[in-house]
Amino acid sequence: MFSITQNKDLNFLAIENPKKKLYAKISLNDGASLQSLTLKGHTLIEDLTPLKYNSSYASSILFPFANRIKDGTYPFEDKVYQLEKNQEEENNAIHGLVYNKTFQVIEKVIYKDFASIKLEYNETSNSIGFPYTYKIQLEYIFSDIDFSLNVSVKNTSSKAFPFTIGWHPYFLSDNLYNSSLNFISSQKIIIGDRNITTGIENIELINTFEIKDKQLDDCWILDSNNITFITPKYQLLISSSVKNNFLQLYTPPKSNTIAIEPTTGVSDSFNNKIGLKVLNANDIYNLTWNLKIK
Repeated sequence: MFSITQNKDLNFLAIENPKKKLYAKISLNDGASLQSLTLKGHTLIEDLTPLKYNSSYASSILFPFANRIKDGTYPFEDKVYQLEKNQEEENNAIHGLVYNKTFQVIEKVIYKDFASIKLEYNETSNSIGFPYTYKIQLEYIFSDIDFSLNVSVKNTSSKAFPFTIGWHPYFLSDNLYNSSLNFISSQKIIIGDRNITTGIENIELINTFEIKDKQLDDCWILDSNNITFITPKYQLLISSSVKNNFLQLYTPPKSNTIAIEPTTGVSDSFNNKIGLKVLNANDIYNLTWNLKIK
């Protein structure tokens, strides 16, 4: 039987189904990020201590931009904007504006076979370098074998704004060296100084990517909407509801852990326009990511 409990002191939600070995934890104060996830008894996501959330951005929703904006500056509709540069060592803006916002619970539902939680952050003020208002809703849906994250963004301002969106989960393997990823790609993002995109290169077609001892902070253009993370103990299918996806892989300074980040854009997308979208006033953008354990 599913249960949803809220710790009001620490402001997190716990979702459990002990019989089916499911557990999840969502931190409402940290951008409603998914800090723990266990499916079928396999721990897929867990706290990254001693790494701190404000440096790992673990499981954060990346909006209105995924990855970095060079020098925090970009042009849009004949104006130049300056974002707050929250990555001082690289002099960049990184990972958007909602990763540290507090989300409100607007709906909790428990059914026989699944549980769902709908969360919301409503930005009513113009942010530094992003003078627009918006409403973002996250719907987390848990079953015994899979998990879905529905993201909905509404432009509540009177003018259009640019955006990309991403998700920054870190996954565990008991042996990352002997783990691999299946995805289809024939193009890779060229990343230059300060981890800023400088172009796109054609590569030999990838179907299987062996991780071994690679130190990764790389991005590929995906030719399909599916990624499979293969570990010695479990396989995890990661899929997206939208086309024209990108895959960012990053290995943090924590053993047997890898960030597998689906995004709709790349670093400095506000300037290079790769994957960049524009949301008109009062329009809504919807996206779903799904995880299914095999």
